[in-house]
Amino acid sequence: MIQTVHLLSLFLSLFSVSFPFSLSLPFLSRSLPFLSLSSLSEESPSGVSKVRALLTVFILCYINLLNYMDRFTVAGVLPDIEQYFGIDDGKSGLLQTVFICSYMFLAPVFGYLGDRYNRKLIMSVGISFWALVTLASSYTPKEHFWVLLLTRGLVGVGEASYSTIAPTIIADLYVKEKRTYMLSIFYFAIPVGSGLGYIVGSQVGNLAKDWHWALRVSVTPGLGLIAVLLLLFVVKEPERGAIEARPEHHMHRTSWLEDLHALSKNYSFVLSTFGFTAVAFVTGSLALWAPTFLFRAAVFNGERAPCVEGNCAASDSLIFGAITVVTGLLGVTSGVLISRQLRTRTPRADPLVCATGLLLSAPFLYLAIVCAQASTNATYAFIFLGETFLSMNWAIVADMLLYVVVPTRRSTAEALQIVISHLLGDAGSPYMIGVVSDSLRKTDSFLWQFRSLQLSLLLCSFVAVIGGGFFLATALFIERDRHLLIWDQPEIQRQSHSYLL
Repeated sequence: MIQTVHLLSLFLSLFSVSFPFSLSLPFLSRSLPFLSLSSLSEESPSGVSKVRALLTVFILCYINLLNYMDRFTVAGVLPDIEQYFGIDDGKSGLLQTVFICSYMFLAPVFGYLGDRYNRKLIMSVGISFWALVTLASSYTPKEHFWVLLLTRGLVGVGEASYSTIAPTIIADLYVKEKRTYMLSIFYFAIPVGSGLGYIVGSQVGNLAKDWHWALRVSVTPGLGLIAVLLLLFVVKEPERGAIEARPEHHMHRTSWLEDLHALSKNYSFVLSTFGFTAVAFVTGSLALWAPTFLFRAAVFNGERAPCVEGNCAASDSLIFGAITVVTGLLGVTSGVLISRQLRTRTPRADPLVCATGLLLSAPFLYLAIVCAQASTNATYAFIFLGETFLSMNWAIVADMLLYVVVPTRRSTAEALQIVISHLLGDAGSPYMIGVVSDSLRKTDSFLWQFRSLQLSLLLCSFVAVIGGGFFLATALFIERDRHLLIWDQPEIQRQSHSYLL
């Protein structure tokens, strides 16, 4: 175990110096004293040693990486899928919508279970199912597009079992700034996994001359089995809320309906959820359509030949994937660091940083879309800036939820946030963009294939502005709701009546 600690410390130190100062993660080396060897063997109030807690975070990051790799592999080979099945933009958008819908509707189920039963066992079963269904989806016959839709929907079952529970385990292992930092590490897996999904999917499909192999490689049963074994034999279930000096068995449990009622009165939670819904709308639209849009722009500008026999947008997916990885790392890191600095000046720092990120992303995304007809290089540059600002809120939104919601309701709150953000966000946005594109297209020429998708994607900029407004509204209530939670700590049994009046 000591050797493992040395390796982790070496990895973190190498990671922190492998970037220039402006891109580094100084909080890993300066602000996490619990990484020292003298303290790692101590057991915290959660019942988990610091070594085991640190390993747990890295295991959850690994699984989250697989999660987002799988989610965005389809987008990396979408032009090939369209050509293979002979489908239009509307049906292509359904691939993401069906997945998000199943993921969204099952999230409350797993949120309920995650607040009451063994979390690592629930995740292990879900991940096993998810890996097997992903593999099965790669054998869809050409004449049965509906089978691919069905299997993508079933993939959402497994991912819902993980995404609703994993952040709550981290919340029960760390508090305050340590929790923020560990959540930021966890959410690094979103841009890195998303980018790898584009890159691995497009490049594997390109090398194999068959897009089916992209699905077989993204989350194979082997990678899923490793994740399950790590969960079962390395991760230890922490006591809910114990690290916050509120042992689980002293907490008063309420019914699911009472939980929902209390959460509905938590204005910080509700408003930040709607703000995050705007993020989901924009990222969901760009995730599926950006590589295809860039490919069509290149065809429109005469930089690329039209897609005829597969291998349609491998280079565009590769570049967009690389941009997603870098901007995600920059955005999450800068968001956490800026928020940390501003917290010393104002308790409203977190929602203000989220609002600023969304409001700044809107004009750059608009420019990226309108400039595509003149220069794809300019489009890439504006996408880079827009996605960087858009990524600033990932870890911060998760942290806000955890510090305004009591431990026995956190899985339910995570699930509710997933439902709302996906229901009004990326569950429908890819399909909506595709349908609007089809309705605007006057002919099937390359000009109108590009122009119609360009016009429909402009919706993203306007939604980003609306999301920024919700985060600004969150800033009005965040201090009050956080203090209500702190005030209720000694008497959790009263929370169902007074914690969010």
